[in-house]
Amino acid sequence: MTSRRDVLALLGFAPWLAHAQQRRVYRVGVLETTSLRLNAEDFDRFRKGMEERGYVEGPSLVILYRSAEGQTERFDELAAELVKQKVDLILTRGTPATLAARRATATIPIVMAAVADPVESKLAASLARPGGNVTGLTTASAELVSKRLELLKALAPKMTRVAAYANLANVAAAATWKDVEAAARAMGLEALLLDVRTPERIAPAFAEAVRQGAQGLVVGIETLSQSNRNAIVELAAQHRLPAMYSAREFVEAGGLMSYGVSYPDLYYRAAGFADRILKGASPAELAIERPLKFAFAINRRTAKALDIVIPPDILLRADWAIG
Repeated sequence: MTSRRDVLALLGFAPWLAHAQQRRVYRVGVLETTSLRLNAEDFDRFRKGMEERGYVEGPSLVILYRSAEGQTERFDELAAELVKQKVDLILTRGTPATLAARRATATIPIVMAAVADPVESKLAASLARPGGNVTGLTTASAELVSKRLELLKALAPKMTRVAAYANLANVAAAATWKDVEAAARAMGLEALLLDVRTPERIAPAFAEAVRQGAQGLVVGIETLSQSNRNAIVELAAQHRLPAMYSAREFVEAGGLMSYGVSYPDLYYRAAGFADRILKGASPAELAIERPLKFAFAINRRTAKALDIVIPPDILLRADWAIG
């Protein structure tokens, strides 16, 4: 029996058919903590990774970017909106966004660009076999806490009390706070919790840290801190608190230093997950990957303003020395 495809081929439509098959347009929803403007460097790396695999915005890719703009409570609404848009895949950043995406759908694949601990937060059964519709990359945040405190102590050697900025409404931040407590104790430091869940609490939290005698500060990265990084950096400077951040953008905004994963690299690698899934791979069977690249940045101008002398060995270890 002659198929419809064979008839069309005989009539000279074969090139058109091949072209049509190649022109499938995939729809990728993005559930983000901040605006595209603030997230440009990271997201450009995702775009690059997709382009290298043949997905170009317009001809073969539509990206629907949705940002909570620092308001964690918006994630459920935005995730539901993406599901209604019938996206082929959802890219997320952070534990609250990923949990919201999974609440919204059990069938659309979800790729995490960066999540602290997907097993602890019950997003995956294990790193090796996630077992659901969620896979991607972990930042392994707990493992970096001791390193951050060590570097902060090197620049503030007289520090005995360190304040930890965290939003305990985020399950990942709550787990990280326990790691900060343990790491601080091991270094002979007292850790003070700054539980900041709304923008209005940021300034009072800094005042409380100073009142309690904090001599240093560690700032985690999540929806609220990302969206208010300029205010956080300015308050640290105002209260003359040496601060360690989790990502370089805080240092570029004037923060003292940061140590953490390379978020641009995670976003680039997330494109590989998206490609495999769009080609038919099951997220349940794609192992969650750990970070491969880390970055240490120092702002020399900020150090000078705080009368901090950066030890030469610390400066040599920096991937970026700003200012």
